[in-house]
Amino acid sequence: MPRPGFVLEVDERTPPLLVHEGEGYRLQKFPWGTRVVYPPDSLPAIRDVNAAIRHALLSPVGSEPLPELLKPGMKLTIAVDDISIPLPQMRTPDVRQRILEHVIELAASKGVEDVKIVVATALHRRMTAAEIKRMVGERVFRSFWPNDLSNFDAEDPDALTHVGTTDKGEDVEISKRAAESDLIVYVNVNLVAMDGGHKSVAVGLASYKSLKHHHNVDTMMHSLSYMDPREGRSAIYDSATRMGRLIAASGIKVFQIETTLNNDTFPSQLGFLNKREWEWSAFDQGLMMAARKGNDLAPPRVRREVFRRIEADYGLTGVNAGEVEAVHERTLANLHRQQLVEVRGQSDVLVMGIPYIGPYNVNSILNPILVHCLGLGYLFNMYRNKPLVKPGGVVIMFHPVPWEFHQIHHPSYIDFFEEVLAETTDPSTIESKFEQQYATDPWYTHLYRTSHAYHGVHPFYMWYWGAHGRDHAGDVIFVGGDAKAVARLGYRRAGTFGDALEMAKDTVGPSPSITYFHAPPLMIADVK
Repeated sequence: MPRPGFVLEVDERTPPLLVHEGEGYRLQKFPWGTRVVYPPDSLPAIRDVNAAIRHALLSPVGSEPLPELLKPGMKLTIAVDDISIPLPQMRTPDVRQRILEHVIELAASKGVEDVKIVVATALHRRMTAAEIKRMVGERVFRSFWPNDLSNFDAEDPDALTHVGTTDKGEDVEISKRAAESDLIVYVNVNLVAMDGGHKSVAVGLASYKSLKHHHNVDTMMHSLSYMDPREGRSAIYDSATRMGRLIAASGIKVFQIETTLNNDTFPSQLGFLNKREWEWSAFDQGLMMAARKGNDLAPPRVRREVFRRIEADYGLTGVNAGEVEAVHERTLANLHRQQLVEVRGQSDVLVMGIPYIGPYNVNSILNPILVHCLGLGYLFNMYRNKPLVKPGGVVIMFHPVPWEFHQIHHPSYIDFFEEVLAETTDPSTIESKFEQQYATDPWYTHLYRTSHAYHGVHPFYMWYWGAHGRDHAGDVIFVGGDAKAVARLGYRRAGTFGDALEMAKDTVGPSPSITYFHAPPLMIADVK
């Protein structure tokens, strides 16, 4: 049996611990008594992936087998998660490719000719042809691209339809093609508990008119735990569930396919990143020293390209198909088996290393707004019941926070950072004063539709993601961050970890309790 996650208390025998800091990592000594939360070891991977997929499609939960839903003359839309997950990208063949091939073969055997595949990007950037080809595989790409395989366009008025309004007044506007189909098959990769469920169609194929009902400050500020909807439910998940149930009630049939992965986040040449430091062999230590030295000597552009090319050796731990809610219950159980770590109580100080990649900088740059989102919006919220840090405590993060942006992917981010945050960092003020302007700006919309830019409103959502963590913490300190960029975010900067701890004492007193959240790989802290 793989070892579960656990909590280590640092003592005189504890070696320096690895901490991610963007496109690099360091070995950091922690004070005695620091709690270190480690993720569980990887669960065993399913050996016969194709057999598991076939079984899921032929023996679904809460639904007829997929072949019984497929008929000649029907309209079939297959939606698939985009490049934002998993992180890093998995080695090919991607599990989405394998599932697509099975679904398409079944459709062909049943005489289904009207088949469209749509990448469910919502307000994310359009994937490039090369990125899509890598994800769906050569056969699917060659057969369907570009007429029958495409990115979703949330700004094409002719391609959207208003399904209805929930009992909470939430507009449900989704892909017209999907809504008019006899069947939607949605193919998920579920990296965290916030992925999947009704959030798939109700978010992935939705327009700004729908998304603004739950991607807003009030929802994100007051949700107790975004990343785990089972306990202290996520308001975003609840809103998407209401929308999904309305979609189902309107007669739109969804056959959900959800997959879960293990914690094999890094390839063998970086295998030490998957291990606990005191278990490093001499070979692991040599790998670490060589990789770190090469990384330190490489020019920034080369270093970034090396990290971009990392492919994870993920193993599939589950594939379930059928009715949306029944499938997602099984997905959550699988995710908890892989990610849940029990932690007793909260600390005065929470320490996190921010890695080089998040959902919105694949093949791109983790700009300062995305650093904020990944730290305070995603890693901070990887908990169940309550955060790892006490209300009013201090969050210390390691990242260089460069004042740097991808000109093609993040044009509205640049203006948000240089104009909006220069005036205010308050999420509510930002939302009321600036959001509509950016969301409807014709130039941002043009770039979203014709280039590979995130939607104009996207940086606002990233800022709101961090609203809960920002409000919960009494202070946020970045170790080694660019001073001007950190100040623009409204946070403080320290040159060393020791300096950061001294600064934290101004908020939490002279002898703070400390927890280091040792991720990645991903985990959920079940804080009792």
